[in-house]
Order: sequence, then C-alpha cells, then structure tokens
Amino acid sequence: MNQLNNKIQIGILGSGTMGSGIAQAAAESGHNVVLYDIEKSALQKAKLNHKKTFERLVEKNKYKKEESSEILININYESEIETLKNCGFIIEAVAENLDTKRNLFKDLEKIIKEDAILATNTSSLSITSIASSCNIPGRVIGTHFFNPAPLMPLVEIIPGIQTEKDTVNSAAELLSGWGKICVKAKDTPGFIVNRIARPFYGEALRILEEGIADAVTIDYAMKETGKFKMGPFELMDLIGNDINYKVTETVFEQFYFDPRFKPSVTQKRMVEAKLYGRKTGKGFYDYNDKSVNPEPDKDENLNIEIFFRILSMLINEAADAVFMNIASIEDIDLAMTKGLNYPKGLLKWADERGIDKIVKRLNMLYDDYGEDRYRVNPLLRKMAKENKKFYM
Repeated sequence: MNQLNNKIQIGILGSGTMGSGIAQAAAESGHNVVLYDIEKSALQKAKLNHKKTFERLVEKNKYKKEESSEILININYESEIETLKNCGFIIEAVAENLDTKRNLFKDLEKIIKEDAILATNTSSLSITSIASSCNIPGRVIGTHFFNPAPLMPLVEIIPGIQTEKDTVNSAAELLSGWGKICVKAKDTPGFIVNRIARPFYGEALRILEEGIADAVTIDYAMKETGKFKMGPFELMDLIGNDINYKVTETVFEQFYFDPRFKPSVTQKRMVEAKLYGRKTGKGFYDYNDKSVNPEPDKDENLNIEIFFRILSMLINEAADAVFMNIASIEDIDLAMTKGLNYPKGLLKWADERGIDKIVKRLNMLYDDYGEDRYRVNPLLRKMAKENKKFYM
C-alpha cells in the first residue's frame, strides 16, 4: 500500500450525519472530498447543513469567511459512484447492514485504484466479514468515528484478519493528521467502546427494572457521585434508543448470546413505542417545551450503591477486553475517555478504587442473582489475589 498524504482525495459513502461529519473533518484537514450518496435529496441536505455549519464557525471566529469558503469548495457532492474512482482513501458510512456494506465494497473495487484503501465506519459489524467480499481484502480496514465526527477526537482503527500492516499504518497516519486520536482494536463485536460501554446502559436498565431507582435518580447518581457528564438514560435518549438498542442486539448476537450483553425488554418496549429520545421529543425523558421531568432521589447511600454497581460492571468489561487482547490497557482507557467522555479511564479507576473491592462487589452480585452476567473476569480475579494493578 502506498503511504497516504494530505494531498490524497478522500471519498465518503453516505451523506447522513456521520458521513457529512467525516467529510467536513477531511475537508478541514485540506483534502479534496467526494461525498457520495445515491439519494440526491440527501446530498442537498448535507450541502445545506455544511453551509450552515461553516457560517456558525465564521461567527464564532473559528474561521475567516475566505477560509470557510475554501473548505466548502473542497467538498464535492456526487450521486454517481464512478466519481470515487480517483480517491485514495474511501470511508463507507452507510446504514449498519452487513450485506449493504459488502455489496458497496464489491462495486467500489470495480472502479477504484489498486492501492486505494477501503475503510468502513461500522460500530459493531465484522471488518473481516466486510473485507471478504473484496478481491483485495488486505486494503480493507475499520475506522470507527464518533459523533459528531468533526469534534470528537477518537477513531478506533480495526484491522480485519487479512488487513495488511501498511493499511493499518497508513490509516492511522492519515487520521492522526486530521487531529484524531487513534486507538487500535481487535476485530471483535463492539470493538473497544461499544463493547465496554454496554453495562453503562444495561446495568442501569436492570436497576430501573428492579425498581431500585427511577431513571432520573440513576442519572443523578452517575453524574453527582461518578462525575460522568451524562447519565445512562440521558445518553440513550441523545444517541437514540433505537440505535442503542440495535447496537446492543448486534453485540449480543455476535457474542453468541453471552448474558453479559443481553438486551433489555424495557428498551425494546421504548423502541416499539417509537420513544427514541430527543429526536422524537420523548424517550426516558420528555423534551417538549412545557414538560416537567421528575426530581431525583438524592439519598447518598442509594446513589453510591447505584454508581459502584455500574462502575464495577464497566471495569469488569474493560478487564475482559485486556484479558482477550482486544486492545492495550492505555488504548482502552484512552478510548473510553476520548470516545465517551468518561471522567477517567476505567482501568485507572480500578487501580484507584481497589481491584479487590471491585471483585468483592461483583461476587456479591453473582451470589445474589446467580446469573452469569455477573461473573468476574479471570484477569481481574487473579489481580485481586496477587494485589496487582493495571498501571505499575
């Protein structure tokens, strides 16, 4: 694979929120960008949104008017796939559907250069499976951006089994040049962030279903006691309960129905009722202008119990990612702080709280429920016995 540089033309497939955001990030870094979408109306919407975005950035003195105009000129809005033929790095950002992505890559291989890199922005699908549809699977890689792509610094770099080392290095070098923080993850369901973050939502939903606390109290506990910027229910409403539930289902299925990742019936019902969150005006919270949401229970002991239960589950999942060689200790903590704005890395948090205390809490949950979802990771158990820390 050829080394990429800032002169290379970037192709983006899909002009939705994520695709448009990646196109903006690429154009801001000096690239000529081809933003492709089969729907011309979607392209027109993306073009209008880009125009409005840069008008706001000029108002905020982020750019001069001339600079914003130059960046916008670099984005070409195209509805013919042949316009991607000269792109050296192409990022697919369409719907999370394996067949759709594989078919797109098949079509792309017919027109692009042999040394062009094909990247997929999937958040949970197998890179290896997507690459298997290609004649040159070694040039296929996962580049998982976070929303909003122009602002969020993290990108997960995920090589498939057949991805060449040069492809990995070139992708990381290119995206680092955009100012992105790149972490490398193994091609497993959910990669780093979407795998480890499952208990943030799943255990919060379980606490809700058990009647221990309502959504607003659980959010309050995570924000006030844990110092998270958003609680799990606020975040689910922001992401979209439909999207979050779909990711949970995908991870659960791809882990052969491991109970650690079991979806919540409560969230399924929210999706069935089309209570997706902010985008529909109502989810776990009501976002209508005249709505009044309930006050949280501020009992300190209750809030500590909620926080420590969810944190222990998160740490257990982070330890499992280390145990299964998904990513390095440093990249795991970097991914959770830069991708989800966690107040600190989970493995660093484990050291500070005491790994023995985390293991004790998980054992208590396992004894109480007898469910495999609360099993302690072998690495975490061993570290507690040997009084070891993740960071020496």
